[in-house]
Amino acid sequence: MTETTRRLFEGADWDFHTLQRIHDACEAVATKQLGLDVYPNQIEVITAEQMLDAYSSVGMPLFYKHWSFGKHFAFHEASYRKGLMGLAYEIVINSSPCISYLMEENTATMQTLVIAHAAFGHNHFFKNNYLFKQWTDADGILDYLDFAKNYVAQCEERYGRAEVERTLDAAHALMSHGIDRYPGKKKLDLRAEEKRAGRRRQHEEEVFNDLWRTVPTGPRKSRTVLSIERRRKLLGLPQENLLYFLEKSAPRLAPWQRELLRVVRHIAQYFYPQSQTKVMNEGTATYVHYRIMNALHQQGRISDGNFLEFLHSHTSVVFQPEFDDPRFSGFNPYALGFAMMQDIERIVTNPEAEDREWFPDIAGKGDVMGVLRDVWANYRDESFIGQFLSPKLMRHLRMFHLHDDPEERAGIRVDAIHDERGFRRVRRELARQHDVGFIDANIEVVDVDLSGDRRLILHHHVIKGAQLNETDAKRVLQHLADLWTYDVSLIEVDANDKVLREYVVSPRPIPAAA
Repeated sequence: MTETTRRLFEGADWDFHTLQRIHDACEAVATKQLGLDVYPNQIEVITAEQMLDAYSSVGMPLFYKHWSFGKHFAFHEASYRKGLMGLAYEIVINSSPCISYLMEENTATMQTLVIAHAAFGHNHFFKNNYLFKQWTDADGILDYLDFAKNYVAQCEERYGRAEVERTLDAAHALMSHGIDRYPGKKKLDLRAEEKRAGRRRQHEEEVFNDLWRTVPTGPRKSRTVLSIERRRKLLGLPQENLLYFLEKSAPRLAPWQRELLRVVRHIAQYFYPQSQTKVMNEGTATYVHYRIMNALHQQGRISDGNFLEFLHSHTSVVFQPEFDDPRFSGFNPYALGFAMMQDIERIVTNPEAEDREWFPDIAGKGDVMGVLRDVWANYRDESFIGQFLSPKLMRHLRMFHLHDDPEERAGIRVDAIHDERGFRRVRRELARQHDVGFIDANIEVVDVDLSGDRRLILHHHVIKGAQLNETDAKRVLQHLADLWTYDVSLIEVDANDKVLREYVVSPRPIPAAA
């Protein structure tokens, strides 16, 4: 047998030479047949305990210490040992080189699947999707994480673990509101950020002091205060990035605390594209591993038995429970993403009349991978579903839309069925469920009372009556007030600026040093 047709492995056993052969075979299919463009790959084999450890620190190979990671590790480990949960076959890091973690307990077939899925499917998506190009720095993330880990450790030695954890607790609570959601700023260079850290902190402290000299210090309020327009301009208001605002403007934070906020903010920004591309990212990786595994089987590189083992795992990954199944908790992103990729392949190669009407630009085009590579590069979940979910797939998945609004009528009604208007409504509603602008609360800092009690004022713009959970809102606002060190007011307003609810939280006293 020739090198290109002999089996990559026999049975379930593997060694590192086998992994090299598997990687090279997958790479040949990925680059030559599918035309994928990937970062260099780095394959790491880890134990189940190391996989649990990676779970606890959001899958990053280098991360600073925090008590919450240990809590997550203990929970996952106990569940795993009791058989209440399984482990992922892999974890992949959006970096250059792209790091893929493989469990040593995996069989040779599963290692092949994981390499195809992570080292080539996810890898291609990370490198080519516009959101990751816009918001992440794959070349610098590992160096920056190393800097962050060392910096947090130094702060713990110098200022005490309790004080560092207090700052990190607050920053983590605000993490989802510590990102820039719109492009326009210069792309983040994490290596440059690390080099400029010292000079930047000194400069920002000077700017900060100059601004806050305008705050009255005596019991009487000054008659010459900043106008609202000038005050907002100086503070950069309104501002939706709460961690950025606190880093720049919180009156009593030490320089090291500002740097911690910056670290958390950069890491939150790194994960931001992943929250917008869950369906596409997993759908891409699943489609790629399916194509690669089929190609390897057709070439005789894996046996029929190994291929059946792969199919068993693959079908489990893309399983979608029915809406009345007790296991149903929404659409499985693997199932939905993979089904849409396969449906696009069908539309491109063998379209029906309905497809030509709905998708005139790609129907019958013939170049499957050319179309898919373009889709993977230029869409996120919301626009991907809104553009490419077909009526045929909606019928296949038996999608419909239920409407429940007590203000309109009592009870639940079926709002969209399988007709022309229904298909478009279902597609629009499903796309909206993946729109971060619709899902995430729209909260921004709108003003600060510089001439009075220095209260920080925030607005939550309520969409379709979706107000904040009171308990959660107060807990997060407490962390915000602790960082600001003065009262914080959060006002919920509707589309007409009508005040629906207001929360006011005061900072907790700083514990005395031991």
